[in-house]
Amino acid sequence: MKIICVPTGPLSTNTYILFDDASSEEVKSCVVIDPASSRKVLGVLEEYGLHCTDILLTHGHFDHIMGVAEIKSKQNSRVHIHEDDAASVSGGGSLAFMAGALVKRFEVDQLLHDNDVVTAARMEFRVIHTPGHTPGGVCFLLESERVIFSGDTLFRLSVGRTDLSGGDDEQLYESIAYRLFPLHGDYSVLPGHGEKTALEFERQHNPYMKKGGMY
Repeated sequence: MKIICVPTGPLSTNTYILFDDASSEEVKSCVVIDPASSRKVLGVLEEYGLHCTDILLTHGHFDHIMGVAEIKSKQNSRVHIHEDDAASVSGGGSLAFMAGALVKRFEVDQLLHDNDVVTAARMEFRVIHTPGHTPGGVCFLLESERVIFSGDTLFRLSVGRTDLSGGDDEQLYESIAYRLFPLHGDYSVLPGHGEKTALEFERQHNPYMKKGGMY
């Protein structure tokens, strides 16, 4: 399994491209998580000979969805987002107005719910609903690789902000404390911004969690 991290968009969002690098297919299927730019992502797809079958969105903020419309159009990709953030893709919930950003509209193919399993490009992602940063924020658990794609829920020694519309400090704390930290063993955590971390490291050192959800 190969995971490529591409910084995209105005806030340097970590966009992840996943595919089976051992596949003998001439054009390999791949999954894209949180594309904030189509140009960069499409360039990587061309370089590696990839076809994006599915786009997974951790939440609906503009800096995670700006590239979706063009990638979906050119690759005929299926788009997946939690039902509580679905309205963000066509309304003010994306917060694009705050940055003067343009988010082209696109259709959502699957509304996600907690504990759903998305099968895409021969991979299985379990949906963990982690509201707090947004009402429909999720993490994607790729158990086969012991990886969590945490979006803006959990960062290295930090967490997503809760002072924007739809944010809730108590919900975010509970999402991390009761949905992520109880997962058995350690996982690599690949967040929506910044460097990667590990779940056990965050259990022991994350200052937000040690202070009960309040900085």
